[in-house]
Amino acid sequence: MNWLPPLGLYVHIPFCERKCPYCDFNTYAGLESLFDDTVDALCAEMARWRAALATRPVATVFIGGGTPTVLKPHQLERLFTSLHRNFRLAAGCEITCEANPGTVDRAKFGVLRALGVTRLSMGVQSFQPDELRFLGRIHTVEDVQLAFAAAREAGFDNINLDFIFGLPHHSVEQWTYTLDQALALAPEHLSLYSLIVEPNTPLYHWVQSGQVEAPDDDVAADLYEEAMARLPAAGYVQYEVSNWARKDGPAAPDHDAASEPAYACRHNLIYWRNEDWLGIGPGAHSHLRLPGDDGFWLERRWGNRKSVPGYVKRMRDGESVEGFNETIGARLAMGETMMLGLRLLQEGVPFDRFERLHHAALVQVFAEELAELEAAGLIQIDTSHVCLTHAGLLFGNRVFSRFLPD
Repeated sequence: MNWLPPLGLYVHIPFCERKCPYCDFNTYAGLESLFDDTVDALCAEMARWRAALATRPVATVFIGGGTPTVLKPHQLERLFTSLHRNFRLAAGCEITCEANPGTVDRAKFGVLRALGVTRLSMGVQSFQPDELRFLGRIHTVEDVQLAFAAAREAGFDNINLDFIFGLPHHSVEQWTYTLDQALALAPEHLSLYSLIVEPNTPLYHWVQSGQVEAPDDDVAADLYEEAMARLPAAGYVQYEVSNWARKDGPAAPDHDAASEPAYACRHNLIYWRNEDWLGIGPGAHSHLRLPGDDGFWLERRWGNRKSVPGYVKRMRDGESVEGFNETIGARLAMGETMMLGLRLLQEGVPFDRFERLHHAALVQVFAEELAELEAAGLIQIDTSHVCLTHAGLLFGNRVFSRFLPD
């Protein structure tokens, strides 16, 4: 029991200047009065883990939300001071911070860079003004241009831009214009997500009431294939279902150039490889392997309570903030490794990593599923790993579901 996978740390900032109508994340607008108390609670939760994780280096940190850049510089500084005080960051640790182009200025980018942030992720979503208004974004196209330039001037050489496709009546011409504008900025990474109508969001109620037409899955598939055709010619590798990265650049010490581009998001790779991460903050989820009585690691998953005032109060009173927890059984854990790992298009699920995680041979555990999916042309298998085919990518949910217990 001497091997553990890399550890990632996620810190959730549950605040936005304005909540977007499609978003179902645990985020809130209008709670500026709770900023200081929440930062105190986040620092206190970090401190709770100091002793338990003292021997485990943190490979990646992701400050997400919400919109972390709504916090004031002194609040961000307190967070990072606590981060360094309570965790041992590995050499070359990737530290990502999310940012909304409408909530940052040149000075704040400088603060983030000075605090050690190495990777910036900006939620752009579109370069069409009418689409930005539909999505409820607070920034303009010009804000994006200015924010990107300011980030470069602050020294950021690893920037991701997020975009959404498949909006109602979304045309190929509109989508390719957005892609062309994104490529003109030459970010190191692009994340492209199909619009999903999530329950209990304003968008859901608009669709249900007939105010807005539901997104068309066939149109979304066409736009997705347009991106898959266009981005490689611009030097981007699609290494995950929704993510493209530049191939060449400074890489992590354990980077495998054959299976991932240099600018792949190392924090998200921890999720897709079903490794270990600790979530800090209201609504944050965690997945850690802990020692079991039989000499093997037990996989434990839990999530914090979502209410920000409740989270703050419980931390202040020294109480648990867990909302749920479970120990993941061996069969479910193996299925999740397959479901997540197959999202990595070149890497897939390597046989040796599966065996290190689960002490079992992938080709034996899932012999029936592999044979069926390979015969259907949805996966391909070689001597070292299994991965999706192009057809498997387009029917990914069908593939993933085969590995999960009924």
